[in-house]
Amino acid sequence: MSAPLAPALALKLLREMAALQEAHNLAVDPAWRTAGLAYYRAIWVECAELLDHYGWKWWKHQECDLPQVRLELVDIWHFGLSMLLLEDRVDEALAEAVRSGLAGPGEPERFREAVEALASAAVGEKRFDVPAFLTCLRAVEMDLPGLYRAYVGKNVLNAFRQDHGYKAGTYDKLWQGREDNVHLVELEAILPVDAPDYREALYAALAARYAVRHEAPAAS
Repeated sequence: MSAPLAPALALKLLREMAALQEAHNLAVDPAWRTAGLAYYRAIWVECAELLDHYGWKWWKHQECDLPQVRLELVDIWHFGLSMLLLEDRVDEALAEAVRSGLAGPGEPERFREAVEALASAAVGEKRFDVPAFLTCLRAVEMDLPGLYRAYVGKNVLNAFRQDHGYKAGTYDKLWQGREDNVHLVELEAILPVDAPDYREALYAALAARYAVRHEAPAAS
């Protein structure tokens, strides 16, 4: 992993993600802060999916799908960040915990146990285990800027889904035979993340692909 970020930059990235999460939650449910939504349950369900993509079955051959593992971690971060917002914990103390927690070498041998700790805290205590989450990130060599880039991308996709009928059940998740997540990853690799209009450009690119989702993919 890279050296710790400057405290001010770490706090800036966390607060920007928190602002995006607040806006997304309001779009889904304007009363999300008082609705008693089970974010903890979403976390432990996502943990099971995460572990399946990483691999844990000793009785069959499995390959770790690292891009999908990172996407699942970003999904968990959406729910964990929502819990942190409810607890008013997106502050300097969190930034310092994230900075120090992501410093140093990754420990892939601890990944499965960290996922289980994350799920256990969610199921048993209805809380988001930040240290366990950071251990997962370190294990797959995902630093805070990397989490930020992936989070912004998924946040744009979530907004796109909501704008196109996700909650009502009218959204098409398969575009030309592939999930929208796959298209997102492709577009993230094309578009410059540091562009000032990155979110708008990514949204427009998703819209262009969604418009032709029922057409046969172009021959390579």
